[in-house]
Amino acid sequence: MPVNPAIEGRSYPSTEPYLVGREKIREFARAVFATHPTHFDVEAARAAGYADVVAPPTFGIVITEATLRQLLDDPEAGVDFSRVVHGDQRFAFSRPIVAGDELTATMTVTSVKSLGGNSMVTAESSITDPTGANVVTATSTLVVRADE
Repeated sequence: MPVNPAIEGRSYPSTEPYLVGREKIREFARAVFATHPTHFDVEAARAAGYADVVAPPTFGIVITEATLRQLLDDPEAGVDFSRVVHGDQRFAFSRPIVAGDELTATMTVTSVKSLGGNSMVTAESSITDPTGANVVTATSTLVVRADE
């Protein structure tokens, strides 16, 4: 069953706040082989002008995952997770994510296309701080493979 094209333009509620922790940043940095001292050492991060350790650029996916879960759990969307392949991921930053940030995300489905029987769903997750200021926008494209 193809993805419901009527979900294009649909926005989902903001996620619960996510408190970014030092150890989560350090764990993520190790997992993605990011070795810059600002990801691990508070003093190195402060010397570079940050309040605390800095997350690697792809850390935004941790917060984005909750928004993607909303899409996958939406019965009207028709996204069969067993047929999903991650097509593309992009991040546009207003500023880096640092330990101590409390972030929420709101996702909007920006495009639903059909190509060769497959569906391509693109969604933007706006990740903001408690003041509502944008920190990063994550754009995810999922390919939902056609039934065999």
